Amino acid sequence: MTDRISRAFYDIGRLEIIAGRDSFVHRLDPRAKLLVTVFFIIAVVSFDRYAVAGLVPFFLYPAAIIGLAGLPVGYLFRKLLIVSPFVICIGIFNPFLDLEIMVNLGPLAVSGGWVSFTSLILRFSLTIGAALILIATTGFPKVCMALEKLGAPRILAVQLLLLYRYLFVLIEESIRMIRAHALRSCSRRRPAFRVYTQLLGNLLLRTLDRAERIHLAMLSRAFTSEIRTVRRFTFGRAELLFTLTAAAAFLLFRTIPVAELLGGLILEISL
Repeated sequence: MTDRISRAFYDIGRLEIIAGRDSFVHRLDPRAKLLVTVFFIIAVVSFDRYAVAGLVPFFLYPAAIIGLAGLPVGYLFRKLLIVSPFVICIGIFNPFLDLEIMVNLGPLAVSGGWVSFTSLILRFSLTIGAALILIATTGFPKVCMALEKLGAPRILAVQLLLLYRYLFVLIEESIRMIRAHALRSCSRRRPAFRVYTQLLGNLLLRTLDRAERIHLAMLSRAFTSEIRTVRRFTFGRAELLFTLTAAAAFLLFRTIPVAELLGGLILEISL
């Protein structure tokens, strides 16, 4: 069990390791990447619930960023699978509630419920995938810094950053406690429920004590609630070109049925 938690701890921190790579996308100002991600999410969620073909061209953006930044596709896909049960639970009843036939694929009649469920899955994959790509190419501390630079309340950005950092502290304390219990336990069975409740209580006390020590350490190092990074970023020509190009592409995909036009063109060429 300790090994599984340790692997999960490393898996959470792997996004920050990937964010430390050097590529054109990684070197861009975090504000540009955050703005592009926000534009992308707004464009995707603005489609109606039956939109499927219109969402397909938007997969070009994550594919391009993954290719330019050299991100591990398998790792990002596994992250999507972890949270996919939530969206599946939300839309799984659509096929049973919306029975009106919308599409006929030969002998197969597809109801509106299945179309809306497919659209929900596509929008989930695009939006959550874009957020993962943002973290994997920027790092969460720099995203919080970009939020503050773009006008978000400083207290919000700092709280998000501390919440993210404290997650690692919480997992680290959990690993220490479970490892200590395993070393002192003569049985190889999993701890009983009563033991878990005791561990949770001790974990709360340990984390509160650890949080107080961290706070004192931050004050002793003159922490002023300002998010600082080792590298100074500037919003230059590359960032402006990246933002405008991406925004124009999203606007094009949103207003023009690119997938339908390409499908019709391919059908004409084949005939």
